[in-house]
Amino acid sequence: MSGKADPRAGEGTTSRTRLDRGRGALGPALELVHTGRAPTRAVLTAELGVTRATAGAVAAELEALGLIRVDARPGAAAGSQGRPSHRLSVAEDGPVALAAQIHADGFRAALVGLGGRIVATAPGCEVVDADPAKVLGSVVEAGAELLRQTGRRCVGAGLAVPSAVAEPEGLALNPLHLAWPAGAPVREIFAQQVRAAGIEGPAFAANDVNLAALAEHRHGAGRGARDLLCVATGHRGVGGALVLDGRLHTGSSGLALEVGHLAVNPEGRPCHCGSRGCLDVETDPLAFLTAAGREPGPEVSLLQQSYDLIREQYADPAVRTATETLVDRLGRGLAGLVNILNPDRIILGGLHRALLDADPERLRAVVAGRSLWGQSGGVPILPCGLDHNSLVGAAELAWQPVLDDPLGVPA
Repeated sequence: MSGKADPRAGEGTTSRTRLDRGRGALGPALELVHTGRAPTRAVLTAELGVTRATAGAVAAELEALGLIRVDARPGAAAGSQGRPSHRLSVAEDGPVALAAQIHADGFRAALVGLGGRIVATAPGCEVVDADPAKVLGSVVEAGAELLRQTGRRCVGAGLAVPSAVAEPEGLALNPLHLAWPAGAPVREIFAQQVRAAGIEGPAFAANDVNLAALAEHRHGAGRGARDLLCVATGHRGVGGALVLDGRLHTGSSGLALEVGHLAVNPEGRPCHCGSRGCLDVETDPLAFLTAAGREPGPEVSLLQQSYDLIREQYADPAVRTATETLVDRLGRGLAGLVNILNPDRIILGGLHRALLDADPERLRAVVAGRSLWGQSGGVPILPCGLDHNSLVGAAELAWQPVLDDPLGVPA
């Protein structure tokens, strides 16, 4: 027997040591890949502030968990020097979260992977029952069928609802445009339906615009913003959200940023909150159709009717005037929010995104002219970048425990 030591004997121990040192970096590393901020191992190393070897061990562990892919043979760019860094990407065949969204004109279920990728969607339903349990049972069953069809692992489920959701109970306090009772325990009902369908993992529920803002901050037009303000219409009503240093600002009980009840027209329509002329009733799809002299039809949602009217009939003086009227009202509301919150970026969704696209200079001028930001060039106002941001945001709720502890991902 030779007295020489086997040089390979310590390789496994060394690798385990590196991983043990970097175990606390697994979550931050996964979030960096998840949000697209670490496309290569070199960037991951720099962002984590660890050695190249530790970053390699962390990436290898995340790959072994089926969460990311490490391309060890990327093609070098023409004229580049040295060996190119390994490329990192989310695993396209990895686990998914079940995402569900309820709105005034229907509901939808989807499977969403890391990176905010929508893997599969179920056909949307256009009838929302007055019983939350029936609706949530239907949307969960649609999601469960997607899981059966795709055979994907599921890390949990998230639900987006058009209502303020009070914490910590998860109560939908004001589902104003649904026939649901005020204070419905949507999180508990959703969790029960998820368990009844045999879906593993935790279940969450939150306001739809809050979740849209979270998704946009991680994967869309809000990426890179420090203080991000999101204002959007749903199929009815108006909501807002604020992301501060990467976290949703929800207030002491989850009810922050109910911007729909900011008054912008003192002589305007009565609002559900008891006030008059709020954003919720002055700048939503129904308000736009009414201002344009159009009678809402039953064929498609009010939001889709508003989109179609701006896109196809903007030359009509009544449509143009309605657009300008709503732009001015929205601008006044945004200016007040800018003066209070001082965001470094505003993103607009739903009908507000279409209003921005139709007359961006007018909207920016109104905001700049009525806010302190106007003295320093104005805050950037951008359209939301994701087509289904509330669904993606609902999935982010379910993905968060995995981002916090990747070792807890289902086998």
